[in-house]
Amino acid sequence: MTPLDVQNADPAAFLAALEARAERVETPCGDGTMVWRIWGEGKPLVLAHGAQGAWSHWVRNIEHLSRRRRLIVADLPGHGQSAMPETPDHEGISRALAQGLEHILGREGLPVDLCGFSFGGVAFAHLAAFYPHVARRLVIVGCGGLDTPGGHPRLGRISGLTGDERRAALKANLLGLMLHHPDSADELAIHMLLPTAKAARLNVPHLVLPDRLVKILPRVRVPVDAIWGELDLPHPDPAAQEAVLRQVQPDTDFRVVPDAGHWAMYERPEAFEAALLGILDGPLRPLAAG
Repeated sequence: MTPLDVQNADPAAFLAALEARAERVETPCGDGTMVWRIWGEGKPLVLAHGAQGAWSHWVRNIEHLSRRRRLIVADLPGHGQSAMPETPDHEGISRALAQGLEHILGREGLPVDLCGFSFGGVAFAHLAAFYPHVARRLVIVGCGGLDTPGGHPRLGRISGLTGDERRAALKANLLGLMLHHPDSADELAIHMLLPTAKAARLNVPHLVLPDRLVKILPRVRVPVDAIWGELDLPHPDPAAQEAVLRQVQPDTDFRVVPDAGHWAMYERPEAFEAALLGILDGPLRPLAAG
């Protein structure tokens, strides 16, 4: 069986086995804790998922990336198994993230490379702006908040459906927002969709749209690079996204994953990982003053 066959034959068992290999760390977050999972050794790389997601947004990348990096993967505040932040805004989210990374790495282990997908990229941009000692470099992946024209996601009703009809509706929703190719909306993706969405309690849209990212980026004093799926539906036209980013950082390394939708690291993991490692392995570029 191929790795994809293994993942899709029993998605629950595959996820449980992958999670069992992680070191689990809990750090303060609001009235509870924030949950982190850590794989691998080496230079740390911190990953954050998108809205209504969890650590499992990175499920197809953990095995490979953890051979090169110590992966520190968050359940963002108000998502997955993490508690709500002290305040449901970027200040509260960033406070929990900074405290967590200081606990895991110590002050001497910072700054660190950050890579955030969709809402996770917007959250990490605020973290880098509010807590400059934390961030060494920021890579954003398919993020909203750049005040560019959005696409038109197609999401249908799930409640009340059962059996094959329910599975078909879940697949259609994945293709209407996250993925481009029908084959990409496989058993593993379908299995993860509703549990992560139901676990999400944080109200995200106002923390992103229309321009929360582009407004905070001028305060980020580390290199900001980007990866986009060529066929990203909610944030289409990679060239338009690149143009906005270059207004803030003209030397941004902007890479496009061919033939991939919004969830590019799931749909085209090898191409995504090559793009990410290519960025991370490059030298840190100096930023213009001011």
